[in-house]
Amino acid sequence: MMEFMKKMMDWALEKEDDLAKNCGVKPEDIDKQIKIMEEKREQLKLKFEENDAEFKHILSRLNTIKADASQCTMK
Repeated sequence: MMEFMKKMMDWALEKEDDLAKNCGVKPEDIDKQIKIMEEKREQLKLKFEENDAEFKHILSRLNTIKADASQCTMK
């Protein structure tokens, strides 16, 4: 599904680029699109960082548990 969405976006961008080359797109409209995409990107970055922090926490705990379990096998 992601591949399909990617191809659709590339197709839409190609068409928009063709329009721009023929003076059919206002730069202000592209600025609006750029701003929207930058905002969405920032939102995704924040979400990623939150999720990544949670994964780091879980991995840290698992490594501690593994260390505890390893001591049992050494005895």
